[in-house]
Amino acid sequence: MRVEINGQSVELHQGDITLEQVDAIVNAANSRLAGGGGVDGAIHRRGGPSIMEETAEKYPDGCPTGSAVITGAGDLAARYVIHAVGPVWSGGGRGEAELLAGAYRRCLELAVEHDCQSIALPALSAGAYRYPIDQAARVGLSTAIEFLRQHGRPSLVRFVLFDAGAYAAFAAALEELSQ
Repeated sequence: MRVEINGQSVELHQGDITLEQVDAIVNAANSRLAGGGGVDGAIHRRGGPSIMEETAEKYPDGCPTGSAVITGAGDLAARYVIHAVGPVWSGGGRGEAELLAGAYRRCLELAVEHDCQSIALPALSAGAYRYPIDQAARVGLSTAIEFLRQHGRPSLVRFVLFDAGAYAAFAAALEELSQ
């Protein structure tokens, strides 16, 4: 699924984010940037040890929730990995939506700051952090759409969803938001 925003594209794909041919891939990281499971583990396995070495060297204090940092992409096809820290879901009353939007926004800002024309993002916080996928989809997509309307870059924002359920939630949200 694809929609145009100010001449830029927002796309949805189902698949493995580590295989994306884009300038930057977003990693669903933890605040210690310590590696983990899910998207994080897959990126570090496929990208190799240089990604973890660079995060440890550049960001010894980690990254706060609601933000992101950038490194090289090691053995991945991308040029960069942007490590985003989304919130753990606690019922929605602890600023989770603002933190999640902040993480997505910082990813897009870093992509623009590093002249990336394309970025692939996962469903941040929707796995181990238990953010409800339908709400996570709305926050991620509305943040990306608003960013493209304001900045007109990057040219391609692609959300890469691991399974059919996540894809369906993002497709429903994108349909609603693009009306």
